[in-house]
Amino acid sequence: MVPFQEVLLEVRRVLEEAEPSLLPTLLNQLLDAQVFSVQYYQSLFRDADSGQGGSADADGLARKLALPIWQKWEASKGILFSMLVEKEDPGPDEVDETGDPGLCDLIPDTLFSAYIDSIDLSSPGFDESFDLCFSDDVFDISDEPDDKPTLGREDIKRQTRKRRSDKRPSKKPSRLKRNKGGNTGDPETSENYSDAITAPCEGSFQPSVRTIPQQLMHAPFAVTAATALESASLVPSSGQTLRIIHTINHLAHPVMNQIVPVRPTYVLVSPQSLGPISQVFPLSPADGAVAPLELSMSSHPTISLSDTASRVWFPSPLTPVSHSKGQIPDKIPPEDSTPPPHRTKKRLSPVIPKHVEDYIAHLKSHLKDTCSEKQAEISMASHYIETLLVPRKLVIRTGKNANKCLEKELLVLSDSERKKAMVDRTCIFQDCALRSRHLVTILGKAGMGKSTLLQRLALDWSSGGLSQFHFVFLLDCKAVDLMRPCYSLKSLLFDLSASPRCKDSAAVFQHVLSSPEKVLILFDSFNEMKDLEGLLQASADSASHDGYSVRQLFSGIFQRKILSGCTLLIASRPKDVLNQLLRKVDSILELCPFSSTDIERYVSNYFTDDSRRESALRKIKRKKYIFSLCSNPLLCWFTCSLLERHDADTCALPSTLTDLCLGVVSQHLELEAKEQGSKLDITQLCSMAWEGFKSQSSLLSQEQQLSKELMDYGFGCRILTSHVVSEESGGTLATCFADLFVQSLLSALLLVQSRDVSEKTLVAQMALQHRKRKPQGEWQDLLQRFIMGLLYHRSPLPCSGLPHSPATSQAKRQVVETQLESLKPGELTPGKLLELFHCVYETSSVKLAKLLIKNLPDGLRFCGAQLSLTDAYVVEHLLRHAKGLGQMFSIDLQDTCVPLSGLKDIVAMNCIKSYRAFTMDTIDLWEDLHCSNDELNLKSAIDKFTIEPFKASQACHIENLALLVQIHREKKLPLGGAVSALDEGIPAVRHLYKLDYELGQQKGPEVFPCLVELLPALQSLQHLDLENNKIGDSGAEKLAGALQSLTSLKMLNLSQNSIGDAGLEKLAQALSEVSSLQKLSLYGNLIADSGAENLALVLPDMKSLLDLDVKYNKFTDIGAKKLSNALKSSTCMKSLQMWNGCIPYGVFEHLQLQDSRIRTLL
Repeated sequence: MVPFQEVLLEVRRVLEEAEPSLLPTLLNQLLDAQVFSVQYYQSLFRDADSGQGGSADADGLARKLALPIWQKWEASKGILFSMLVEKEDPGPDEVDETGDPGLCDLIPDTLFSAYIDSIDLSSPGFDESFDLCFSDDVFDISDEPDDKPTLGREDIKRQTRKRRSDKRPSKKPSRLKRNKGGNTGDPETSENYSDAITAPCEGSFQPSVRTIPQQLMHAPFAVTAATALESASLVPSSGQTLRIIHTINHLAHPVMNQIVPVRPTYVLVSPQSLGPISQVFPLSPADGAVAPLELSMSSHPTISLSDTASRVWFPSPLTPVSHSKGQIPDKIPPEDSTPPPHRTKKRLSPVIPKHVEDYIAHLKSHLKDTCSEKQAEISMASHYIETLLVPRKLVIRTGKNANKCLEKELLVLSDSERKKAMVDRTCIFQDCALRSRHLVTILGKAGMGKSTLLQRLALDWSSGGLSQFHFVFLLDCKAVDLMRPCYSLKSLLFDLSASPRCKDSAAVFQHVLSSPEKVLILFDSFNEMKDLEGLLQASADSASHDGYSVRQLFSGIFQRKILSGCTLLIASRPKDVLNQLLRKVDSILELCPFSSTDIERYVSNYFTDDSRRESALRKIKRKKYIFSLCSNPLLCWFTCSLLERHDADTCALPSTLTDLCLGVVSQHLELEAKEQGSKLDITQLCSMAWEGFKSQSSLLSQEQQLSKELMDYGFGCRILTSHVVSEESGGTLATCFADLFVQSLLSALLLVQSRDVSEKTLVAQMALQHRKRKPQGEWQDLLQRFIMGLLYHRSPLPCSGLPHSPATSQAKRQVVETQLESLKPGELTPGKLLELFHCVYETSSVKLAKLLIKNLPDGLRFCGAQLSLTDAYVVEHLLRHAKGLGQMFSIDLQDTCVPLSGLKDIVAMNCIKSYRAFTMDTIDLWEDLHCSNDELNLKSAIDKFTIEPFKASQACHIENLALLVQIHREKKLPLGGAVSALDEGIPAVRHLYKLDYELGQQKGPEVFPCLVELLPALQSLQHLDLENNKIGDSGAEKLAGALQSLTSLKMLNLSQNSIGDAGLEKLAQALSEVSSLQKLSLYGNLIADSGAENLALVLPDMKSLLDLDVKYNKFTDIGAKKLSNALKSSTCMKSLQMWNGCIPYGVFEHLQLQDSRIRTLL
């Protein structure tokens, strides 16, 4: 099968080299060949409409086309290559311009009479133009529109003379033959995409752009561009105007059932069918009145046909008609077409009327009041801690395995890179002033402070900040019914958001529509949005209609179908549904956890008494796990709330997440029971929490009715919270669970204690099975941790009113233990393996911890699972049990961005024999240990570090390897002096045996010289894979200079690198000096007979070579015979693969009969 990378390169080449006008033809032909579906076809047009053009969009289109073309390559390759053939088809100069004389009979005589009578024979330049029309010379007429707006008469004459002098041959040219190939163009092309020749505005002939008249008449004589432009001034200005339309198609339209090949022609259009349209001029607003909706929503004012004709711009691409109507768009305008000037101008904001200013002031005052209080007795001013954000980027994997990962994914940063990239909240909208639209995403786990950050932004705006916005609308997705189709854009902004009631909402809404670039919409709790697979297909497309759901309105805003130009900020969890939309946003920011300093500041702000503050800080720091949990702001508040109700010196902090959350909920239940005098049954609350978990919703539906007493009890215990939705019919109260931790805990209580829940149902909620299932993000993670914690909870559980018995809990515990014993941790993904560690940790069971350690493989891989400080502590805590079992582990922490303190604790463990992590994080660890004078642990950290095998898929990987080689050679750290632990260098560099260079054909040649400089330091290297990097002859020559230092090299893969005879000539001599080489692959290069001969000359000297692969090169039977003869002298070789299409099969079969080691395939 053809490699995907080669198909991608071919698609890119076609898109770059073929004419832009052929792109719709290519898509239509692929659709007819059933290479992709109609829905996929239409999605290409939607993406083209929403894109901004440029190389980024071109590359994205190439990738979208490459996958279906690769899957159906046999049906697609002919269509793909035909696009390049059409580019090389005979041009206008090679087509006979002789028309059919019979066509003259079809044109009215009055037209010719009027035209001849209007010609001023005494006009300067007439003779020259007349000669040009009837000369035997053939002129090359460009099909592309002129970029200049007008041309003067002298300029046209000068260009005409120059063209005539360039084109006229020394001898009289022979008349060209008529092209009998038939119609080679698309008849619709001239109708849909007609190029206009720009004429002086003073003439009576006016060019028209994409105008389809009612009456078209083809002149039976050819009209050149120069003639058309010069004769534009020959018709009296008082006469009727004739339009000239320059047709692209080289064939005239069928007339009298004939297809007549002609030169590019100009069509004379009768003026009666093109009556001018009066231009509508908008009236000046009086007293700051807002423009009507139909004018404010239009992209440009209505203009007359004459104004349209004076512009050469292509119109905007039309939105594709849905397939249900049976119509499919067939044309895509060129991506590089320049937009009209009126679209590039910055829109002037309308004057803000007095009543709108009053509402803005009222909105600011309302947001200032509502956002200042985070919770009861907790204010934004006293308890808010400024958290930083890390920009995240999307990348596409490259290299030989790129076809396995075509979707974009988040780039995992190292801990050091995250620290350097951190920004504060003032940088969230820094690009908004330069862009007409901006889509921002804030990612953060549950409790990280996403809602608080959005409230802080609203508070900043209400206090005079974010002055680029006139309106800020804050919406909470968990407080509204997302599916009920009864809303409009106006009700979404003014009724469902945290905005006050507006008396004149219609007038304010009209002002919002007139200046969308001044609007900021904040979507909080976006993870409540479900089933995003079809979100972008069903969207609102009208700003005035109602009957939409919140999902449809969001989709319309997100895709800029309504309120285009506004700024949209989305807050969601990183493992939830938003991942499907990340590739469409402009900026991705992730909330950082609390640092150690932030935790101390928060605790200091929470406790005003100095003695209690010091006692609480001392207590939290002493409990390492709780201190790591406090990096989550919500859990930090849980901890402080627990310490507030007890004496900080005598209160023992819990040791698990289950105990912490259970302690907070129990404390609130007891306090509320004391106030009300009795403890209520929370069974109904647990059932509602479980129902919400199954639908992944925290909102209490209208069908779930609670008594007022239980509702107030839930509010008092801080289990429930409410949001006021100011609908026009009156304020309504939306009730939801306070946070994900509380809802998951109540759901786990129901599953563990209720006798109505079977053991099978309980085990089904554990997502550690091997079978694939739809990921549920943090919902599933927290639930299974709480289930394990509650099953093994030692103290009595809070009285929830659930019917339960110790026997029920024991039976469920036994089933879970059986499941854990049957698990094979070595077969779990890194994410599931980490969750298994957390579940076992929540039990606090030594038995289960030892069982887990005993079943672990020797190599632990957490690569790709982002590790927090809490995750690192859990892994380190459970691995301590390996000491008594005598087990040793190698741990892979690449692409985990584990914090430095967590990495230090894990590396220092005696059961860790080797580790892998980000190179920069590892060097930071070494420098931290060196600064703290911990030479023993520094020596251990250097010796345990490994990079075997080393796979370079990004340029930074080679840069990091270069830094390691530098430390290895200089025996000192970058920021420090000489280190005694480095006297023998870095063992990871000294013992590197395998290196795979997988940067691909785009980045590979650029970075390859840096790799060659490092090779002499890798003296133990045995396996060097350079496949599919297009290093060429120059790269082969550089590699030849470094091969002599690789004395241990056994395998060298140079396949698909565009190496020719020149490169192999340099390489062959170097290969003969590598005495340890056993396998050499030169598959898929450009080696011809000369290169094969050079390789045959050194082949007998390569005594250790066992396998040689030179398949699919360019050498013929001459080179094959040379290699075959050399093979006779290489008695140690086991196989020689050299089949290619240039070798006659009979010759190759004869060579195989002579030596059985010559093979086609392994």
